[in-house]
Amino acid sequence: MAVGKLPTLHIGDLEVNPPIIQGGMGVRVSRASLAAAVANQGCAGVIATVGLGRFEDHPGSRYVAVNGQGLQDEIRQARQLTKGIIGVNVMVALTDYDNLAKVAAAEGVELIISGAGLPLDLPSFVAGTPTKLIPIVSSARALNVIARKWQRSYGRLPDAVVVEGVRAGGHLGFSFEEAAEGTAPDLDQILVEVIEAASSYERPIPVVAAGGIFDGADIARVLRLGAAGVQMATRFVCTDECDVSPRFKQAYLDARPEDITIIRSPVGLPGRVINNDFVERVKRGETVPFRCTYKCLKTCNPKTVPYCIAKVLVNAAEGNLEEAFVFSGANSWRINKIVPVAELVAELVDEAVFHLQQDPA
Repeated sequence: MAVGKLPTLHIGDLEVNPPIIQGGMGVRVSRASLAAAVANQGCAGVIATVGLGRFEDHPGSRYVAVNGQGLQDEIRQARQLTKGIIGVNVMVALTDYDNLAKVAAAEGVELIISGAGLPLDLPSFVAGTPTKLIPIVSSARALNVIARKWQRSYGRLPDAVVVEGVRAGGHLGFSFEEAAEGTAPDLDQILVEVIEAASSYERPIPVVAAGGIFDGADIARVLRLGAAGVQMATRFVCTDECDVSPRFKQAYLDARPEDITIIRSPVGLPGRVINNDFVERVKRGETVPFRCTYKCLKTCNPKTVPYCIAKVLVNAAEGNLEEAFVFSGANSWRINKIVPVAELVAELVDEAVFHLQQDPA
């Protein structure tokens, strides 16, 4: 590793430097403005595909078309703002998962990042396109399941893999008990195991560390462990270019360490959020009656879940926090100001270079 600069993250023929992927944040948190601003710094900007269309204003029969059009619009807007690398995040749990992946590939995005389930059939949706495919995993076993399936069925391997630790924001790939009680293995442990698995294939798979990466010291630490780069989401919320309501950003600025909590999401996974009155009501067992006309999630049963998480997250993005909660990583309480993306990236790079110079690998 060269002292004085950060290594380049190579994803196939793509070069990402600084080696930072901005994590996809839905619903409607990371959109064209943020993704383009990040891409303009040499990093990879990512649009979260979930709920981009105004699905709440349309009957269920229009759900897939509305979301697909929303994604197309965001990608095209981002392309007008940057010549850099634009990716999308597509959750496996979405009922329109396949259509969103096809739209993204047709629009020529450089990356599709996919988690919230194992993206076992993702290559089938992008056949014949140069789009790079990056699954999100929380264990070496998950990587091996995906890689072997892709090799067997599609003759390809992941172009990179994101390994996400339990300190990430939003939905987590761990049990509720592991997330809430702190018994999940830490990111560094999982990272080393995934790197070992990724290096066992005929073409080593670059490993990107995620989940609790907050500053340059964290970036330097995981690079020393063998990560090829990092994915960061929480830090990019409090930037000028992030697309959410100012009230969403203010929730981060106001948060204290004790406000970061774990909930049971209707998705069927634990989720990390910033505590507020709505979260307290949910934890007490209160429900928010709703009528679902679209069923956006494969794992959600509208007849039994206590509230519509899609509507809750739309409310959050629009600043209606009385009827919503804000997803965040474990370190969101450490953020104390809103800055331009360029300033944030420069700070992260300077910090990472400084720490690597103290003890270069």
